Amino acid sequence: MNDKDEELIEKYKNGEVDNLRILIERYTSHIYNYSFRFVGEMNAPDVTQEIFIKVWKNLKNFNQSKSSFRTWIFTIARNTIIDFLRKKKSIVFSDLDNEDEIFEETLVDESSLPSEVIKKIEDKKILNDLLSNLPDKYKEVLILYYQEEMTFAEIGEMLNKPLNTVKSYHYRAIQKLKELAPNYYQ
Repeated sequence: MNDKDEELIEKYKNGEVDNLRILIERYTSHIYNYSFRFVGEMNAPDVTQEIFIKVWKNLKNFNQSKSSFRTWIFTIARNTIIDFLRKKKSIVFSDLDNEDEIFEETLVDESSLPSEVIKKIEDKKILNDLLSNLPDKYKEVLILYYQEEMTFAEIGEMLNKPLNTVKSYHYRAIQKLKELAPNYYQ
């Protein structure tokens, strides 16, 4: 079915409940992969399930004039992951919100096209190892931008960060990748 997300949601709100299944099928692999990057293989299925339960419970309240469904569902995913990690106390996400915003907003993303940079790293194991060495806020921007193909504006909306902050996270992530794997960036 080629209905847009918002059309499926409208149909769901009007009683056509099978449209929820279509939305879940459409986003399951994206949400699972996003969760996997932060909570690991063992916890990703449970966290993904919890995300979709929250989507189901809140879908009738979704307002497409406030954000796209894609941004909305990834915001739910992000918040669920943060809650999970806080409960597990396996990582501190406080640095996601306590960055010097003024400095970051002055940075401009002038890196070479990072998609070219990332494509140079063909071995997924190496890429996963490199990503695991990045601060979560940088890793998150790379995953959303390259894996989920979100725009910087969508990422900013999801993270509740200004556009230039997201661009600076992206720039810093690429710079950090260059430091971690200098042989790939020549």
